[in-house]
Amino acid sequence: MTNIVRLGGKGLIHLFLMGLGIIWIYPFVWMIMASFKTNNEYIAAGIKLLPQSFQFTNYKRAWETAHFSVYFWNTVIITVSVVLIVIVVCSLTGYAVGRFRFRGRLIFVSAITATMFMPKGYTIIPVYTLINSLGLNNSLWGIILAEVGGAHVLFILLFVAHFRSLPKELEESAEMDGSGFVRTFLQIMLPLSKPILATTAIMQFMWTWNAFLMPLIFTLGKPKLRTLGVGMFQFVGENTMDWTGMAAAASISLIPILIVFILLQRFFIEGVAGAVKG
Repeated sequence: MTNIVRLGGKGLIHLFLMGLGIIWIYPFVWMIMASFKTNNEYIAAGIKLLPQSFQFTNYKRAWETAHFSVYFWNTVIITVSVVLIVIVVCSLTGYAVGRFRFRGRLIFVSAITATMFMPKGYTIIPVYTLINSLGLNNSLWGIILAEVGGAHVLFILLFVAHFRSLPKELEESAEMDGSGFVRTFLQIMLPLSKPILATTAIMQFMWTWNAFLMPLIFTLGKPKLRTLGVGMFQFVGENTMDWTGMAAAASISLIPILIVFILLQRFFIEGVAGAVKG
């Protein structure tokens, strides 16, 4: 009898969680289905999920007429560049802070941690002034440098915790084999950091891919350099709005994020679990 009650309780919990999951994912599925509707059907359908007939022209309109083919590749170039630079900077910083003792180490960590509490909007004027003085305004490199700027404290702390947990014998054996700082880092320490690398790559990818403020400011003079997030304005008119075109564009924007997360989710979970454990 006790086992039956226990199984029944677990079944109710599972049903509750399944219902909660359906409620959670429904808006996403609704958006995907809305991208195949006409604008009239979109307005009249309410929460109805399936369209009367699938309108693939919405995707063609978003890709060609709204120039999302250009915005997509702009976003790819910016996002990949930012992710690579952030990984290099944060991993090197985390390695130096986590493995070496130097004067002012605690002050440095405290200073970069304090930047977490500074809203990004407060720094937009000095960032714009710096990028503009370098002659990189209205360019992809300007957006990349603006997105890379900042301490990226979360990723640095993840690398610090990870490198600090590795045994000192690894470096000692590498030093005995004649490896210097760079070779030890690249060939021994960094390959052991795959979970943290995946965590950094996924989170920075999502933040940069969905970025709006920096790409908007640094592409005002060159609309062709817009990213997908800024390109959503193409569907907003003075008196009308292309809802289904916007839904199709949003669906296009989400596909790369889903692919990256699916490919790296195992390492992402390991990285987060390791950071919490550390």
